[in-house]
Amino acid sequence: MVVVGAIAVCAVLAVLAFFIPRLSRHPERGTQRTLGAGARAGGKAPGPLGRLFRKPFHSSSRAVGHSGSAGRRFRGRMPF
Repeated sequence: MVVVGAIAVCAVLAVLAFFIPRLSRHPERGTQRTLGAGARAGGKAPGPLGRLFRKPFHSSSRAVGHSGSAGRRFRGRMPF
């Protein structure tokens, strides 16, 4: 469920970053903050179980950052 949601958010942020690069940073930070809270909550489980619960949130947060920056980078390379 987290993975499907992260894919949808990444797609929306990439499109938003392409069309409105400056205004895309606030939703990107908000999404990363929300995923960080999920990662912190999952990490409270004891031992290796905490790392297992934290991993999908952490990787989703990284993917959100990459998709936002990729949209802005692609926008910067456009010839018009």
